[in-house]
Amino acid sequence: QYSITLPIGMAEEVEKKIQAGNYASVSEVMRDGVRALLDRDAALERWLQEEATKSYDEYKADPSRAIPANQVMQRIRERGASRQANASKE
Repeated sequence: QYSITLPIGMAEEVEKKIQAGNYASVSEVMRDGVRALLDRDAALERWLQEEATKSYDEYKADPSRAIPANQVMQRIRERGASRQANASKE
């Protein structure tokens, strides 16, 4: 059994969940939060095993197919700018 201290903002959010009827107690909120954390960790581990490892192996097999980091970052910036432009049109 644990005793924890939450920042005021987090404690207020926990209390809102209980007051809204989503949870019966602080312990229930905490258990759900830990389950979500474990799920996230498992998803990250799956991604690392299934996708990241595969990409690394592909790179090692043929380094000439690699995309330089600066080009990747430029593509990310362009996509972000495009999304912002589209969002402002709505």
